Amino acid sequence: MLCLDTGSWRTERPVLDKAKCNYCGLCALYCPPQCMKDMGDHYEADLAFCKGCGICAHECPKQAYTMSPEGDFTNES
Repeated sequence: MLCLDTGSWRTERPVLDKAKCNYCGLCALYCPPQCMKDMGDHYEADLAFCKGCGICAHECPKQAYTMSPEGDFTNES
């Protein structure tokens, strides 16, 4: 699948709480642009390609992802 750089229009980005992640892969499965990177024990969104849609956060059974306003780094784990 072709992933295109988001540019600067994304308003929210996914923030992962690694302690909650059980590495099930549902975030990667449902991510429309397939921008989730397998890090070996968790998945991380490649923010260069993430559209900020929030599907990863919505589909995560452990609520490991939350959507944070772009530029808000207070929720980083």
